[in-house]
Amino acid sequence: MTRSPRLSLLLVILSLSCLARAEPRRTTSPERRTARAPAAKVRLAGNYAREANEGRVEVLHNNTWGTVCDDEVDIKLANVVCRELGYQSGITWAHSAKYGEGNGPIWMDNVRCDGSEKSLKDCKHNGWGVNDCKHSEDLGVVCSTERRLDQTASRGHTTISRPNGSSAPQWQGLVSSRGHPGYGYHGNRHPHEIPRFQRPHHYQGHSKVQIEEVRLRPIFMATKKKNLITEGVVEVKHAGRWRQVCDLGWSLNSSQVVCGMLGFPEAAKHNVKTYKKIWDTKVADPSTRLSVMSKKKGFWVEKVHCLGTENALSECHAQLSIPRSSAPCRNGRHAVVKCVPGPQFSRISSGRPQAPYPVVPVRLKAGPRLGEGRVEVLRDGKWGTIVDHMWDRTAASIVCRELGFGTAKDALHGAFMGQGTGPIHMNSVQCLGSERSILDCYFQEVQPWTFKHSQDASVRCNVPKTGTEKTVRLAGGRVHSEGRVEVLMEVGGRKRWGAVCSENWGINEAMVVCRQLGLGFAASAHQETWYWSGDPNASDVVLSGTHCVGTELSIQQCRRNSYVHCPRGGGNKAAGVSCSETAPDLVVDAQLVQETAYLEDRPLHLLTCANEENCLSSSAARMNWPYGHRRLLRFSSRIMNLGRSDFRPKASKESWTWHQCHRHYHSIEVFTHYDLLTLNGTRIAEGHKASFCLEDTYCPDGLQKRFSCYNMGDQGISVGCWDTYRHDIDCQWIDVTDVRPGDYVFQVEVNPSMDMAESDFMNNVMRCRCKYDGHRAFMYGCHAGDAYSAEVEDLFEHQRQITNNFV
Repeated sequence: MTRSPRLSLLLVILSLSCLARAEPRRTTSPERRTARAPAAKVRLAGNYAREANEGRVEVLHNNTWGTVCDDEVDIKLANVVCRELGYQSGITWAHSAKYGEGNGPIWMDNVRCDGSEKSLKDCKHNGWGVNDCKHSEDLGVVCSTERRLDQTASRGHTTISRPNGSSAPQWQGLVSSRGHPGYGYHGNRHPHEIPRFQRPHHYQGHSKVQIEEVRLRPIFMATKKKNLITEGVVEVKHAGRWRQVCDLGWSLNSSQVVCGMLGFPEAAKHNVKTYKKIWDTKVADPSTRLSVMSKKKGFWVEKVHCLGTENALSECHAQLSIPRSSAPCRNGRHAVVKCVPGPQFSRISSGRPQAPYPVVPVRLKAGPRLGEGRVEVLRDGKWGTIVDHMWDRTAASIVCRELGFGTAKDALHGAFMGQGTGPIHMNSVQCLGSERSILDCYFQEVQPWTFKHSQDASVRCNVPKTGTEKTVRLAGGRVHSEGRVEVLMEVGGRKRWGAVCSENWGINEAMVVCRQLGLGFAASAHQETWYWSGDPNASDVVLSGTHCVGTELSIQQCRRNSYVHCPRGGGNKAAGVSCSETAPDLVVDAQLVQETAYLEDRPLHLLTCANEENCLSSSAARMNWPYGHRRLLRFSSRIMNLGRSDFRPKASKESWTWHQCHRHYHSIEVFTHYDLLTLNGTRIAEGHKASFCLEDTYCPDGLQKRFSCYNMGDQGISVGCWDTYRHDIDCQWIDVTDVRPGDYVFQVEVNPSMDMAESDFMNNVMRCRCKYDGHRAFMYGCHAGDAYSAEVEDLFEHQRQITNNFV
């Protein structure tokens, strides 16, 4: 059978077409040669629904996909991963396997990127497969939704893991969640539907002007006389030399940055006409210094432009001089700034009492100086801390301004100001810099037990120079942080230096002095200073009857006698202080008290030692010993030292008291008060004043026990350790024999007389609601004294039914 010519031609054409498809056309032209896209080296995965631009980071090594450990991660790593995947940048990263635990090897640990790498594999790390992590520490990232404009980014994949371990393309639908842990929220719990966070671009690194300091030079006589300078001509320090700033291009945004550096939260418009008139008058007079200096380029910094969200002028754009300009600051004048002080500083120059601190949902705790401390925010009526992941100066500045201070000097990590207690409210906080409150910033909810308080965030804020540090001094000490207190007071119409009466001089007064001098906490308050020789010209007592709350800005603001009255006299018995950069912080474990409380009817013959130590109510003395019993409300207490230095007893070893019953020395006679109060605060059971021996009962891994009661060992509580008093030891109770059934408030207070210094006395009280029906006692709602807002605390005191809403 023969084929027709037409059919043969058709078969030839089909065969050529198949060959063309099997092998691509080759060309030798370099212009038309295109590089094949490299195989993906990184991808985003997850064990549940998520967006395409977020997920667990997985890398390909030796043809095997593995995960990355979350140790030592920062935003630079997220940026590298996201750019490698074709996104513009990273928004944040997620710790602790937030996108589910991966399978296979953990390829990378302690990854350190500088941000310039083109691929994650170019970053430094321990070595492939070298790690000390588990998959519960798998790293995740969130990338911006915008894709890169260039097409050279490697084409990474985004996958979601199925239960059987296989992968499927990521669904593009939005995940809706209300208050779901791990999801990002804007302030007031508004969910951030698609993670999108872009800060205004700052000019940091592009300006040749390295501004070191800034100050205001007052012009008006009324302004010059004030202790607090809030208005004047801006002067900046560059290369060790003070210069004027040209007002061409200057705006209220730039004024906002200057005020923030000087410790003020806001800037206001000044009277332009008045300052222009003064400028024109001085420049027109050739004999004035301003007329001469204004013509020199070295006198000026020009073209300063700020967005208003910068933390310092060094982040703004600025020039020393304009190129090809014959004269500096042509048609301009020196820039003028007017700042608005925070509420607590508004009366400082008026002589009136100090204004109260602003009532805002954020506070600083345990800071050694004004404007420093651990950041705590109020959410749902409870105070809680912030995780230090992504904590930076922009977010810290929002906190500082909200509290009436300026911008932040430092954003501190790792519980630098001591560990907090209670809930952890916010993680991965990111602020634009223009928010009015830290709660308006983007943040992530925190799952319970996900983070520890060892990661609490802290701040140091810029505070205004009030001049109060010049009105007190320490004399005669071995070091600059100790000595006899000498104050500058007005006596007989003129100011003079003198001593302070030590009558009722305590730790609160000493704290105010140390803070006023910028020396941190008071380690001790001295009522005798014969070992410190003061200034002979300041030996007379000029201040007596001093009583401080502890929040005053200066010792002169404390309550005092209107006339000096000091029976003790000055000289060797004048008041003194020892200051310290760190201090302990004692906190009672509220949960343990709640879990261990119970009633016991204990026979009198087993209470002989307790009676000797006054651990029973007064009615016990009228009983027929040793017959009968006492009803005791028993509980365990754990006292933790969450501060930054060891807690030590005030008394030296030679003054400790030996207790024969317990066979050990007691270093403190009044260390805790145990009280049962009515709902209106009246003590219904006599407060038990417990004497204690202090020791390290337990220290977490990595900490060594250093204090022990026995063999007259050193007593105290080390940093990070706690001293536990079990429910079954003597005096660990309240004698409720005479108490009628009803609703009460149970209260434990440590260091009640404040004999020993602490960084925070507000958390020394622990309170519970207690319901006693005559046979049983129910303890609930236990919490530290400052853990709730005032409204919730009021509700706690007046709510009559048992509830766990506040636990």
